[in-house]
Amino acid sequence: MASFKLKVTQVRSLIGQSARNRAVVKGLGLTRVGKCVVVENTPAFRGMIKKVIHLLRVEAFDV
Repeated sequence: MASFKLKVTQVRSLIGQSARNRAVVKGLGLTRVGKCVVVENTPAFRGMIKKVIHLLRVEAFDV
C-alpha cells in the first residue's frame, strides 16, 4: 500500500463560518487564506478535511 501525505491549503475565508468550522480549520493548523500545511493521511485528518472541504484545496503526494 502506497503511503502518502496530504497538502492542505486554505482557499476561502472563515468570515461567516460557524464556530465548529473555524475550530476544525484551526485544528488542521491553518490560520489564514493561502496558508498550506502537510498532514498525515489518517482517518482523523480525512474526516476533518471532509467537514470543511468547501474552504480548502487538498493535494496528495507520495512520501
